[in-house]
Amino acid sequence: MHITGTHFNYFMICHRKLWLFANGLQMEQTSELVEMGKLIHETSYPFRPSKYEEIEIGGIKVDFYDPKNKVIHEIKKSDKLEQTHIMQLKYYIWVMEQHGIQDISGVLEYPKLRKTEKVYLNNIDRQEIPAMVSDIGVIIQDDRCPDKIKQAICKNCAYHDFCWSAEIDLDQTNI
Repeated sequence: MHITGTHFNYFMICHRKLWLFANGLQMEQTSELVEMGKLIHETSYPFRPSKYEEIEIGGIKVDFYDPKNKVIHEIKKSDKLEQTHIMQLKYYIWVMEQHGIQDISGVLEYPKLRKTEKVYLNNIDRQEIPAMVSDIGVIIQDDRCPDKIKQAICKNCAYHDFCWSAEIDLDQTNI
């Protein structure tokens, strides 16, 4: 199985979400936040598809790659998970390096915030990413879904109802 950018992103956020997604339970199509992210991606830079290339390589799909300058452009809705976004972009750079494309950098773009950040892969990343890819494979292939862990991000997750529908919110009860 090829590890996609989504797998890598979910690994950084929640191992349960990763496992559910990889094992066929995909809830993103019901998420308004995911839909908004797609809309931002499609409308923020309308001329990009004619300027840059879409690349599929080693299981990843890079929507906007500037082959002349060797820059991957990754668009995100919000910077709340910025470190996760940075690592996902570093993963893309690493995969491209594994396929012989060298001297690549990335630009993380938050159009709604009018913010960009340049991203580079360093030697520490080159050592850590293969271990992370291995860990992702272990999680995905496990017969058992990882336990849920309550995090602040859970309330906006596409999998929230799946994970938490049977839970009683003690703050809202009269106990």
